[in-house]
Amino acid sequence: MPKRNAFYAQSGGVTAVINASACGVIETARRHRSRIGTVYAGRNGILGALDEDLVDTGRESAGAIAALRHTPGGAFGSARYKLKGLEQNRAEYERLIQVFRAHDIGYFFYNGGGDSADTCLKVSQLGASLGYPLVAIHVPKTVDNDLPVTDTCPGFGSVAKYVAVSTLEAALDVRSMSRTSTKVFILEVMGRHAGWIAAAAGLAGSKAGDPPHIILFPEIPFDKAAFLARVAGSVRKYDYCVIVVSEGARYADGRFLADAGTVDAFGHKQLGGVATVIAAMVRDELKLKYHYAIADYLQRSARHIASRVDVDQAYAVGKAAVELALKGENAVMPTIVRRSDKPYRWSIGKASLADVANREKMMPRSYITRDGFGITAAARRYLAPLIQGEAYPPYRAGLPAYGALKLLPVKKKLRPR
Repeated sequence: MPKRNAFYAQSGGVTAVINASACGVIETARRHRSRIGTVYAGRNGILGALDEDLVDTGRESAGAIAALRHTPGGAFGSARYKLKGLEQNRAEYERLIQVFRAHDIGYFFYNGGGDSADTCLKVSQLGASLGYPLVAIHVPKTVDNDLPVTDTCPGFGSVAKYVAVSTLEAALDVRSMSRTSTKVFILEVMGRHAGWIAAAAGLAGSKAGDPPHIILFPEIPFDKAAFLARVAGSVRKYDYCVIVVSEGARYADGRFLADAGTVDAFGHKQLGGVATVIAAMVRDELKLKYHYAIADYLQRSARHIASRVDVDQAYAVGKAAVELALKGENAVMPTIVRRSDKPYRWSIGKASLADVANREKMMPRSYITRDGFGITAAARRYLAPLIQGEAYPPYRAGLPAYGALKLLPVKKKLRPR
C-alpha cells in the first residue's frame, strides 16, 4: 500500500482531554512513517480543510506533541460547523476531496461528537463515489457522554470529576453559612438532551441527606410544584439545599426552561441560563436566599483536575484510530468497552459510523431515582470508575505549564473556495 498523508481535525466544543486524542493520533502515526507521511491538522476544525488552512504537525517537536496530553482546549482550533447532507451541499464535500487530493491525504481522522461522526461517514462515502481512496475514522469526543455504542466518551470523565468535586466543595461552603445566610445553592451544568453531567454531581454524596439534594435531568419532565416542595423540605430538614440542574431541563411539553429563542451553528436551540430561571422560582415562591453558579466552559477546560481514566481513554482512542486505519478499516469509530466495574477494566472496540452518526444516548431511567431527583446505585456503579485517578499537569510558578504549538502553515495549492 503506498504511503499517504493524513488529516486530523477537531470538531465542536472542546474538552480537557481532546488534545490527548490528538497526541495519540500524531504519536502513533509517527511510529508508522513507512505508511503514513505527514500528519496535517485543520486549523479551526473542518474549516481548515474547506479553506485549505492546514498545519504541518511534522514540524512540531516530539516534546510539543507529548505536551498535548496534559493541555486543555483545542490545540489546532475547533469549530461548530456542520456540513449539510450530500444532496443539499455536495460542493462542500467535493471541496474537501479536492483539498485531500491536492495534499495526497489518504487518512481522515475527525475528532468530535455525533455531528462529526455523520460528516466523517459522508466524506468516506463521497470519496468512494468519486474514485478517491480515503480512509475516514471518527475519534470520539464529547463531554455530554451521549454517543451510542461506546461505554463512555472521552471528555466526559473529566467533566464528571470537576462537577462532582465542585458540588462537594460548594456544598461545604453553603452548609457552613446556612444558619444565617444562603439557604439554596444552584449549579448549572452542561447537557442539552442527556443528563450524564448532572448525574455525575450525585457522586458528591454517599448517604441519605448528602448534597446534592436535587438533580434536574433533561430526561425527567420538570414539575415546578414538586420541585419547590422538595427545596422547601430540604431546607427544613438540613437547613440548606444544593441543586444541580442540566442546561437542558425541560417541561413536560418539551420546552426548555432556558430556551433563549435562538439556534447555534448546528441548528440546536440556544439555551440561556437555566440557573437564573430556577433561582427566580426559589426567590419568588419560597423567599429563600440563594446563590447560583454556571459551570459553563470551566467544567470542560479544567485539565488541572482531569480524571486519569479519561486522559488514558482519550489517548487510547486516538492511537486506536490510526491502528484501525492501518488495518484497512473505514467509516468506523474506536469505542471504549467496559469489562468490569470493580476493579474497573476497559478495552478498545470499534463501531460502524452508520450506528453512531446523529444518534444520542440518554440516561437510562434505571439510573434516576423514582422521584426523579437523584441517581441510583446502578448509576453510581457506572459513573464512579470514570472519575478515578489524578493526572495533574506539570506546574511552573504555581500555574499549570500547558503546551503550545508553532502551528506552521502549509503552502496552499488551490484557489480559495
